[in-house]
Amino acid sequence: MSGRVGDFDDPPAEVLTEAAAAFGMLAAAARLHIVWALAQGESDVTGLAERVGGALPAVSQHLSKLKLAGLVSSRREGRRQVYYVDDPDVVTVVRLMVGQLAARAAEDNAAPRRLRRAGA
Repeated sequence: MSGRVGDFDDPPAEVLTEAAAAFGMLAAAARLHIVWALAQGESDVTGLAERVGGALPAVSQHLSKLKLAGLVSSRREGRRQVYYVDDPDVVTVVRLMVGQLAARAAEDNAAPRRLRRAGA
């Protein structure tokens, strides 16, 4: 079933399936954190493990899954494998979602302080 809402046609089923698979990969907090970190700049697995607070083997496994899904890429630099996100759309989606939620959390955390200062 296909439809139209406003100026938008419903995407084909294959596109929705591909998008669901990508969102499924990002549904794990650890993988989302890795993609968030890589959206800020490339890194090797050791740097990512330190940044996201994960064990090296676990981060390596997450990177393998993300690479297989096409969400991250890598290149060899000497003995190191350097990972990066080369799809600007993935970077945009992750930055938008995480950024909006972080801003909302900051507002929610600030609200009680504002009320206390106002004497409420």
